[in-house]
Amino acid sequence: MRAVFFGTPEIAVPSLEALCDVADVVGVVCQPDRPSGRGLELRFPPVKERALERGFEVVQPTKIRTEEFAAWLRERNADVALVIAYGRILPPAVLATPRLGCINLHASLLPKYRGAAPIQWSVARGESETGIALMQMDEGCDTGPVFTMRRLAIGPDETAGELAPRLAELAATMVREDLPRVVAGELTAMSQDHERATLAPMLAKADGAVDWSQSAGTVHDRARGMSPWPGAHTTLDGKLFKVLATRVASRDGHEGPPGAVVGFEGGMLRVACGEGALFLARGQVEGKRPLDAAQLHAGRTLTVGSRLGAPAAT
Repeated sequence: MRAVFFGTPEIAVPSLEALCDVADVVGVVCQPDRPSGRGLELRFPPVKERALERGFEVVQPTKIRTEEFAAWLRERNADVALVIAYGRILPPAVLATPRLGCINLHASLLPKYRGAAPIQWSVARGESETGIALMQMDEGCDTGPVFTMRRLAIGPDETAGELAPRLAELAATMVREDLPRVVAGELTAMSQDHERATLAPMLAKADGAVDWSQSAGTVHDRARGMSPWPGAHTTLDGKLFKVLATRVASRDGHEGPPGAVVGFEGGMLRVACGEGALFLARGQVEGKRPLDAAQLHAGRTLTVGSRLGAPAAT
């Protein structure tokens, strides 16, 4: 089959590699180069880097609702377009151009977690499993019929950043094993139950704010779901404090006011929550380097009686 690939970040690279095994890749579409790092130098997206290494033609339209892009896509004469984490909603004209339309790999068990950040929100909301849905794209946001889904367990302490590469490999497996069956007409897409849909909106910096009045499990899930970006954060003496690694502590009666450091055990700091307590394993004061809990404790940055999330002392 002739295929065009739409994708941009690192999570999409294994699927591009897999597509090369089952199709003639006749073009790759990704987001424009973006400034990165302290020098704000323009960097190629990971998909572009890999595509150029393989000698593919790469286009990076700033707008995809143009006749120029429509003409380029028509000239590919593709049987199918495979899409994963491209980063833009495709207009009807693009969806209709490949002979079999556009097929999307979405990182959730649809209809759960439709939207831009399904991996992060599935972790942040304490889900025990997620997966990849192979779906026919329509004009909605992840609303099209689904050909097949494959499931993946989420570890109780796994972060979104750790889960993403595992999902990327699962997606690549589906490209090799399931996409050819879709093209051959062996799999039929089934409509989603739209009444069961939940949303996974794009993340903002504020989504990483820790609310210590919540239960320890809820705080832990939010912290690992926001890792690596936007990162869980709170305050310490009026300064930003990044919560880099946590574990849920065993329950042992009343812990103390939410955000209070109530103990140091097993190399970790015990922090009271609205219900239960959390072990803080690693953190970072604004402007300082990341430190593990033992270093924070030894340097008296955090000691028993310190209060995270409290207003600065006057």
